[in-house]
Amino acid sequence: MSKSFCRILLPVLALVAGVAAAKAQEGEAQAPGAGLSGLCPEEYARFAAGPVGASQVQEYYLRQHGLPQWQDAARRAQLLFLLEELRYDGLQPAEYRGSLQQVGGAESFSFCRDAEITHDYLLALHHLQHGRLRQAAVEPYWVEPAAGIKDALPAVDLALQAPDDLAASFLAARPSRLLYTQLREQLRAAEPMLKVDWPLVPAGPSLKPGVRDPRVAALRARLQQAGYWQDHMLEAGLATEADIYDESLVAAVKAFQGDHYLEDDGIVGPATLRELNVSPRQRMMQIRANLERLRWLEKYFEPEMLVVDIAGARLLYLVGGQVTWRTRTQVGTVARQTPLLKSRITHLTLNPTWTVPPTIFRNDKLPAIRKDVGYLERSRMQVLDSQGRVLDPGLVDWSAPGNILLRQEAGPGNALGRVAIRFANPFAVYLHDTPNQHLFGRATRTVSSGCVRVESVLRLLDLLAPDQPTQKRIEQLLDSGHTRQVTLVKPVPVMLAYLTVEVDADSRLRFRSDSYGLDQRVIKELERIMP
Repeated sequence: MSKSFCRILLPVLALVAGVAAAKAQEGEAQAPGAGLSGLCPEEYARFAAGPVGASQVQEYYLRQHGLPQWQDAARRAQLLFLLEELRYDGLQPAEYRGSLQQVGGAESFSFCRDAEITHDYLLALHHLQHGRLRQAAVEPYWVEPAAGIKDALPAVDLALQAPDDLAASFLAARPSRLLYTQLREQLRAAEPMLKVDWPLVPAGPSLKPGVRDPRVAALRARLQQAGYWQDHMLEAGLATEADIYDESLVAAVKAFQGDHYLEDDGIVGPATLRELNVSPRQRMMQIRANLERLRWLEKYFEPEMLVVDIAGARLLYLVGGQVTWRTRTQVGTVARQTPLLKSRITHLTLNPTWTVPPTIFRNDKLPAIRKDVGYLERSRMQVLDSQGRVLDPGLVDWSAPGNILLRQEAGPGNALGRVAIRFANPFAVYLHDTPNQHLFGRATRTVSSGCVRVESVLRLLDLLAPDQPTQKRIEQLLDSGHTRQVTLVKPVPVMLAYLTVEVDADSRLRFRSDSYGLDQRVIKELERIMP
């Protein structure tokens, strides 16, 4: 018998021996050479139905010399505590503790029950690392093959990195992002809120400063409960009548609007009213959805990369996993959403021309041209045929223009501004400058046709091309006014992600509007399997 064959056979015999010993303690007969399928057929069938299969359970015992793992009551108690803590990860402890509760304080129990506990332990680690839902079915990302995804450790490896330290295994499985840790603690702190009735502000006309309206009392109660309005705000001699929308309440509404990425104009319109009437349970589910999303995204993060925060309409530059620079962006409208993806920035287009995408041509440009063909000249746009030849706009039948293209010349007023930042993707989106700088001042910046407009884009170029020779060359090419391509020496990973909750520097939760409806899709699936 070869040594390699022995190395394979001995762990299997150890598992069988361990299982046989456990069965013998119960006075049960054991067939020689049986694996988990023969020893524990009911449990084996159950294991096969989920992401942690019988093979992983069996591997766990093989690497533990075939010995039962949960006969010690103190070890079981520690596992139960760690499983209960999963509720702050937005997971459901009841999904993993059933087998533990069945054995209770028993001094000994069957190997099959021991295997059930192991399975549930590994399943908890798997969900904590990968997410409870299957990302591809709920919120798929397009990933460029060369962009790379981190390989996650199998649950068995997580469990056996430190076999006697269960807490270390849970810590290794849990995402390491600071935001994840912060949201987890916020979910812990939010538990008392779920027991409180949340005042609703009735629908009606927009509430403007100074207006008298019976709904003002409900507005004050809602803001007072959330900590935005206190009785001492009236000490300055401001109006005290219950139905007057006074200055103290306006200040509270503006603070609420700022925390929820709304225009802080003090007017309680439809958007502000909608956010005011979100219940504590809905907020809790929003946190759970974002914790789930962060579990999915953990494998996409790299120490140095660019992250476009779509829901927050901002761009973050990460170095060593920490944000070293950030700026505002303008992202896609609800009708023309910025896609979810991970890719690599490979090159820049300086002084770009802009070829109008078909959807924008059909929905935006064609109606303007039909109204006034002079729109093309004012916008510095050329009309091209399918071969790239320039056409006379006066000779085109704009009621049925056929297969033509519009191309805007480089220069002032070009929709892409002075630079376009390119990365592979099937959506024809990219980052770019914009002449519409005033839109960066809006609280809500879902205004583009899917691409991402970047504020202070020249500063971003310095980060993407940090070496002085390349920076000098870019500056010269920009000043020339000519369209040029510049390939980056080192491609930079970029991720376009959607997160609707953050924790600010003062440890306050800030919620964004779920403008794309992606939270609702995740929440619906979480509630279906984890009510």
